[in-house]
Amino acid sequence: MANLVPIGRALISVSDKSGLLELARALAAMGVELISTGGTAGMLRMAGLKVRDVAEVTGYPEMMDGRVKTLHPAIHGGLLALRDDDEHLVAMAAHGIEPIDLLIVNLYPFEETLAKGGDYRACIENIDIGGPAMIRAAAKNSGFVAVVTDPADYEALLGEMKVNDGASGLKFRQRLAQAAFARTAAYDAAVSNWMAAAVNVEAPRHRSFAGKLAQGLRYGENPHQKAVFYKDGSGRQGVATARQWQGKELSYNNINDTDAAFELVAEFDPADQAAVAIIKHANPCGVARGASLGEAYRRAYDCDRTSAFGGIIALNRALDAETAEEISKLFTEVVIAPGASDEARAIFAGKKNLRLLTSSGLPDPLARGLAFRQVAGGFLVQDRDNGGMVSGDLRVVTRRAPDEAEMADMLFAWKVAKHVKSNAIVFVKDGATVGVGAGQMSRIDSTRIAARKAQDMAEALGLSQSPAIGAVLASDAFFPFADGLIAAAEAGARAVIQPGGSMRDDEVIAAADAAGLAMLFTGMRHFRH
Repeated sequence: MANLVPIGRALISVSDKSGLLELARALAAMGVELISTGGTAGMLRMAGLKVRDVAEVTGYPEMMDGRVKTLHPAIHGGLLALRDDDEHLVAMAAHGIEPIDLLIVNLYPFEETLAKGGDYRACIENIDIGGPAMIRAAAKNSGFVAVVTDPADYEALLGEMKVNDGASGLKFRQRLAQAAFARTAAYDAAVSNWMAAAVNVEAPRHRSFAGKLAQGLRYGENPHQKAVFYKDGSGRQGVATARQWQGKELSYNNINDTDAAFELVAEFDPADQAAVAIIKHANPCGVARGASLGEAYRRAYDCDRTSAFGGIIALNRALDAETAEEISKLFTEVVIAPGASDEARAIFAGKKNLRLLTSSGLPDPLARGLAFRQVAGGFLVQDRDNGGMVSGDLRVVTRRAPDEAEMADMLFAWKVAKHVKSNAIVFVKDGATVGVGAGQMSRIDSTRIAARKAQDMAEALGLSQSPAIGAVLASDAFFPFADGLIAAAEAGARAVIQPGGSMRDDEVIAAADAAGLAMLFTGMRHFRH
């Protein structure tokens, strides 16, 4: 294993040709012989560069629509040969194999094809075979060969060669090798996960997930924890695809909470009404609809003004100046929306600590996908909770049926409850949350906390009575006993939406009837741990 290895011959075969000509010209100027394939070779020749075809090196033409071109001993021997091993050198000489000192390869755009909704055949045709094989060969032999898989590393490569008079150093090659193995691992993960879904394999024997580094983070949930942020390449709209216009770098907690806020507000169709969600520690402390974003924001803020301080705000429509003026009165960590007007951005420009993010759309709440969570010694994988509910799916189980206004509020409350940590209780009145109880060990505790939050709101706003009076209530899972429902009725709830399915459903229904409540069963729960 050598430290400095002169780069005399480079094999170039890329799908992403950004920055390629500048790199190739610089290599040629340093006296590096260029070998290339198909379209890459044609592009280099058009630019006036001297290029050897891979077919000349292997003695075989490209065939089978380009599926077979680099899978040959003349290529892999040149990449894998140990330059300090006499037997390898003898074999190279005997078979006319020339060393390849630099491999520049990026892969067929499988991930991009998948993100664009490519069909089965299109995805299959964009699975690269020769590229990963060459990358792994070169990376394995990083003692002698440099491998570059990302145009972002072209500048560093040329800088390394200039410093070392056309050679590459061992540590530099090893770093490139690590990046190369990570790239092929991520590529194979994307292919295997796609194929599992395409052929309906629900539990593959091996499962892997991959991402591309988006940014380093100052720390994780706490200052003693290191953290980084990766994008999964799915193209799904959200915090990972959003543009940050201003403010400090997002923290680990900022990203987590912003994702929670944007996923929640995306439940509400912007063509129907404006909606705003305010999040604190991944739980909503206020969610509301309104005729305008400004109205929705004010109503969401009035649910829990104390908790909203230093929170995350998500909008389901592009941020306008009126709403920006309102939000700017409150200390807010992050605002995320599917767009923002120039006037709104100008208003926020004076709030240096506020991060403004915009995306080109809302996350699709019905999109399929996988969610995973680490446990000691393994990880859990499940489908995303994309379960929706409409009025036709509901079952009235009490003597009194909800009226139209109650039904609308229950459907709203049900969507919010889906995004509240279990045990989750949500009071809603006139399209706005008025009390949220989250993450408690018993459902009655969550009910009592939500009711207390509503009472606190009444006192803060100078209301004559708790807004929970006449509100509807949503519970993310069934009431195991009647006590939680009775507490909701005592707080003033007039209607309840819950999954049902408890052994004591009859007792709970009887308690609802005794209190004059309307109650709906959804048959679907939304635990969120």
